[in-house]
Amino acid sequence: MSSTVTSSFRRSHDHFEPQDTDPQTQRRLRGQLEQIDYTAFASNTAVIAQVLGKSDGGKFQRLAVAAALARSRWVAEAVAMTESGSAITPEQTTRLATLRAAYEELAEVYEAMRRMVERGYLTYSSSMVTEGGNVVTR
Repeated sequence: MSSTVTSSFRRSHDHFEPQDTDPQTQRRLRGQLEQIDYTAFASNTAVIAQVLGKSDGGKFQRLAVAAALARSRWVAEAVAMTESGSAITPEQTTRLATLRAAYEELAEVYEAMRRMVERGYLTYSSSMVTEGGNVVTR
């Protein structure tokens, strides 16, 4: 069994890999597996496009800003809690955990959307201009 490390989690691969097959059988099996992979790709592309539409710099920027705000709130809260020099209470720890979870979720969403573009599931439009502080895709 092998495992692949991605940005924040592991996936185990438990694929049967026959060792003693003739070349013709191996080619046929590779062709079948490519069809399976293409089916997954086409399914992801269709579903993601239907749900998310196209992506652009504005969507990525909004996610990045939301993650940056969540991170800064989490850290600012921790700094404020430690200013008195007293021990952090269980309630404060719970508050920090909630803020950290919000940051981590937003960061994961950003990475997931980036992977969707990288894998070709999501169309990305890079032609952007700003008008009055708003991002406008053309």
